[in-house]
Amino acid sequence: MTTRPPRGQVLVPGGSFAMGDHHGDGDPADGERPVHRVTLSSFLIDATAVTNAAFARFVKETGYVTDAERWGSSGVFHLAFTGDRSDVLSSVEGAPWWLAVREACWRRPEGPGSSIGDRANHPVVHVSWNDAQAWCAWAGKRLPTEAEWEYAARGGLAGARFPWGDELGRRWALNIWQGRFPTENTREDGFLTTAPVKTYRPNGHGLWQTVGNVWEWCADRFAADWYARSPEQDPVGPEEGDARVMRGGSYLCHDSYCNRYRVAARTSNTPESSSGNLGFRCVGEQKVGP
Repeated sequence: MTTRPPRGQVLVPGGSFAMGDHHGDGDPADGERPVHRVTLSSFLIDATAVTNAAFARFVKETGYVTDAERWGSSGVFHLAFTGDRSDVLSSVEGAPWWLAVREACWRRPEGPGSSIGDRANHPVVHVSWNDAQAWCAWAGKRLPTEAEWEYAARGGLAGARFPWGDELGRRWALNIWQGRFPTENTREDGFLTTAPVKTYRPNGHGLWQTVGNVWEWCADRFAADWYARSPEQDPVGPEEGDARVMRGGSYLCHDSYCNRYRVAARTSNTPESSSGNLGFRCVGEQKVGP
């Protein structure tokens, strides 16, 4: 008898794939190469990123306070900022489009003048890796390994740039930046910031928006040389390092400075960091299959 996956999750059958950048698109410092064989056991993964509504249930039940709320500020993209200029504490050196905004958090994603009142089905943002881990513990899940994330995100397509193939196509199939970054977004895809988690079309495994929209935390520590020494069977990332892997790109990605909205793209951040374009999805904790 076949058991149905839990609601909101999909079963990704185990198998082998060639992990990494097949096209030479990535920044060498990101460590997307060498392409290497990985073999994974079957696993269950969320069809979408965790939503504001789901995170709100967690907070209501547990009283959890996120890292951004404890710090009193978080990163907001300058064109999205909503509030008084006195709420801007600083901008990021080298990336002045990022503002450290007082009271920005998952409840107020663009700053004190914003809310998630009409965004229940948008991905929760301003969540740190620590916050994502706390949600997973409450939900009986875990963060995906980086290898699980890429395998699932590819949707069964071997070596493709995107979940649907190698080209963006004529119609926007993901939520990224259009126009001149960082001053003009023409919003051809329909959004300045986050889109609802079931916008566009799912990939071959039934996962929605594995590229664009929001970065997604993975369980692994980050190392640029990891692919050269990763084990083949169910790798879980290096044992050393402070930063954690993020995958998938976000609504701010643009070819002029960041083409990390590809399934092979990878980057990292410290586990307490948060911003308005960073969320997560989860994997089922239970074992699947033999």
